[in-house]
Amino acid sequence: MSAIDAPQRIPYSLKIVLTSLCAALYAIGSYFTAYIQSPWGMGQFRPAVVIPALFATLFGPWVAGVGAAIGTLICDSVKHGTLYMGSLIAAVPGNFIGFSIFGYITHRRFSWEKFILASNVALIIGNIITAFLYIFVYKFLFAQALIMPFESLTILSLGLTLFWFITMLPFVLLVTPPLIRIISTAFPSIVPMDVREASLKSALPRRSFGIALISSGVFALFIGILISFSPLGIYLSTTFRGYFPPLVMDLFQLLLYLCGIVLSLLGLGVLSLNVVSRR
Repeated sequence: MSAIDAPQRIPYSLKIVLTSLCAALYAIGSYFTAYIQSPWGMGQFRPAVVIPALFATLFGPWVAGVGAAIGTLICDSVKHGTLYMGSLIAAVPGNFIGFSIFGYITHRRFSWEKFILASNVALIIGNIITAFLYIFVYKFLFAQALIMPFESLTILSLGLTLFWFITMLPFVLLVTPPLIRIISTAFPSIVPMDVREASLKSALPRRSFGIALISSGVFALFIGILISFSPLGIYLSTTFRGYFPPLVMDLFQLLLYLCGIVLSLLGLGVLSLNVVSRR
């Protein structure tokens, strides 16, 4: 096993280079979509999460966690024209913890099933941390921009978490594996042996990827249907009308339906490819 195969044996100087590269690429990629926000006017659409997911798989938790934390801080600060405290308080720890978890799950005895598990666990935990710190600590305590009851802050935090998760997961599951394969082919010496073997010598478990996408799609559709056809929608629009006015409710439901349909169709497409390949 080469030094690069074991994360603890990567030379410190190389870790610094890889971390800097991860941070720079993540900052640039995130900035391209930094002005596309959630229905609440806060929280960015960020498909660039494929970058720290890639670094987490190839180089482990430290490189990805620190790189993602620095990259998101750079992106948010450039967008706001100053050191953005909201990012420092919420996005930095959320990205660091989320992608560190991603690296810990995938970087030992890699398999595509572990990659799928890491994608879901890391995005859920990382986004929950970011959303709750941003709403409760930065917006409520630090900036005093949200003077709302605890229940309202919780609902808004969960809404942001859901927005980030359902818009990030398809990119991580569909874009990162081809990137891993490309790098494994072009630069095999820098890719851990277990990742290289899974990328080049074994087929992607399309059934697992398909089920993961469909499950997320069905979940998004379920939440959308609950909001549209159950008392939940009335509860949100009346109790939290300041942050769930009619326009936001419409956008939120549209987002849930679109993401649910797209994720489900992508999952069915992946499953159909699996069926065709077996014939």
